[in-house]
Amino acid sequence: MNMMGETARQMPHMMGSMMSHPMASGAMMAAGGYAAGKGLLGAGSLFLRNPLMFLATGVAAGIAAGYLLHKYEREITESLAKATGMGKDFMLHQKENLDDLVATAQSETPAAAKE
Repeated sequence: MNMMGETARQMPHMMGSMMSHPMASGAMMAAGGYAAGKGLLGAGSLFLRNPLMFLATGVAAGIAAGYLLHKYEREITESLAKATGMGKDFMLHQKENLDDLVATAQSETPAAAKE
């Protein structure tokens, strides 16, 4: 059997053992991400390289974000207030737990000292 035939026969086995190595799988993911990004930005790269178009895109995104913030302002403030209240309740609960632990430790310390 020639050298190319032997290599071709062993190729699936060699690729399987190589892909089980974390470094190889990470390299394959990075290469795939690079290829996907290049494919997505390939057509739009000329669009994004022009400074005026890049600025216009940023302004449009800012306007869209501002519109959505204005439209859903009430829901956003309510959810932030709720999250803040939940955070305060959590902190008070943790403080109570810590106070209970300190009180338990202080009550057990004199009993251990008498023994």
